[in-house]
Amino acid sequence: MKRFTRLVCFLVVILLLVPAIWSQEKVDLETISRIRYEGFHNSKVMELASGLMDSIGERLTGSPNMKRANEWTRDQLTALGLSNSHLEPWGPFGRGWANQYVNARMTSPDIVPLLVYAKAWTPGTNGVVTGKCIRANIEKKEDFDKYKGKLAGMIVIFGPDAEVKPITELPYKRLSDDDLAKTGEYEIPGERPPFRMAEMMRRRQFMKDLNQFLADEKVLAVIDHSRGTSGGGTVFVQSGGSYKPGETTTVPQLTMASEHWSRIARLLQQKKDVTLELNVTNTFYDDDPMQYDTIAEIPGTDKKDEVVMLGAHLDSWHAGTGATDNGAGTIVMMEAVRILKALDIKPRRTIRIGLWSGEEEGLLGSQGYVEQHYGSRPPSDDPNMKGMPTLLRREAGPVTVKPEQAKVSAYFNVDNGTGKIRGVHLQENAAVAPIFEAWMKPFKDLGMTTLTMRNTGGTDHLSFDAVGIPGFQFIQDPIEYETRTHHSNMDVYDRLQPDDLKQISVIVASFVYDAAMRDQMLPRKPIEKPLPKELEKKEE
Repeated sequence: MKRFTRLVCFLVVILLLVPAIWSQEKVDLETISRIRYEGFHNSKVMELASGLMDSIGERLTGSPNMKRANEWTRDQLTALGLSNSHLEPWGPFGRGWANQYVNARMTSPDIVPLLVYAKAWTPGTNGVVTGKCIRANIEKKEDFDKYKGKLAGMIVIFGPDAEVKPITELPYKRLSDDDLAKTGEYEIPGERPPFRMAEMMRRRQFMKDLNQFLADEKVLAVIDHSRGTSGGGTVFVQSGGSYKPGETTTVPQLTMASEHWSRIARLLQQKKDVTLELNVTNTFYDDDPMQYDTIAEIPGTDKKDEVVMLGAHLDSWHAGTGATDNGAGTIVMMEAVRILKALDIKPRRTIRIGLWSGEEEGLLGSQGYVEQHYGSRPPSDDPNMKGMPTLLRREAGPVTVKPEQAKVSAYFNVDNGTGKIRGVHLQENAAVAPIFEAWMKPFKDLGMTTLTMRNTGGTDHLSFDAVGIPGFQFIQDPIEYETRTHHSNMDVYDRLQPDDLKQISVIVASFVYDAAMRDQMLPRKPIEKPLPKELEKKEE
């Protein structure tokens, strides 16, 4: 009987404790329901998309369009009811650049228009130029001798052969249950290699030497082909020169659709003369070496000195209109704060949105913001790195945090295209897992089911993670990101998926709300230590 009584008492205790355990992480389902209704029934995300992508367009850091985008987002956030909407400078960055006109055609042995785009931070042709083509594949400095004295006045068809294969799988893809299960499995990292600064500097120096060689040879223009093998008119375009003052290349450079480039290359291999006509207008801008991030807030109440941040990068490359990279992230973050303002949410903590520039050049805008407000590493003594942020370089030394760092609960980032959210990368912050598990449950019906301890890189949450602020990137369906839109001429409004963007906006708004309202700030992991001294040595 006594044993039975003890068993009953034990079960009673367990039953009493279970609700307490489940109630440790509170989720305000009533407010979550309101957020869902506003985000799905009254969404303005595609209006924001058209305003940014159609009315402004590409947003290369330093370009006039980047300045317009900064001002537009600042004014839009003010109109949405946010406070203290302003632009914060960082830098100096260097030279601005924009393309105004490109026209290219083959004039012999056939007359045909060609699909090409100017490479960023390269000059134009100063009017119409016509020249014969010559093939060149220069991979190392020793290759210069093969072409010395042969390139003057020529249009160089540059690079290795383009490989265009049939499209064997759809570029459009969602993550399957198996994909998500694999993502959720933590991969034990191997020993990290040392940061190969010497190798990076050798590559940078080779590009400088190559550009100088082409200039000395008086080349008329250089045309390479798009990356990838699928072709189909998708052209991936980035930079051909430096944005740093005094390092500007003097030769026009373009990237051509692989199919058009390959035709020219085949004709040249057959020893046939190929003549092209080019007309390219590019402009450099040196009026302001600084660049800007857009910042705005929803003020908090009883915990207003603490902050929850959300953000995305506003800048893009220039061949498309930067829709999936990363106009999508920008507009869903703006829509998330719009939802919260539309519901007249009074958050306990201040909610702050940051829209970053310079991400494509190395997370420069978010690093600049974090270094100014939250913490930094020692500056580099390498003259080639002068003025560059060192926040993400562990070998630079330990992080020195600033007082504001202790007041930031979390930073949430979106930067993997238009695909809907399927989960969160926890960045090895195990203490956050049960919290996010509770926050994620109301969105199981929307396909959000996965938490992974894995780190993910390549975007602005790393700037916050580097100084010990919990920074998170969401897991997203890839859709057409790597196969079609990432840094390409196809990165335009039409590739956006409206229903997916609504889903992202609702989930981001809810996570930000949950973080702003909970009693405690989110738990933190230790700040990563600098590399051991023996790994700091540069390779000879």
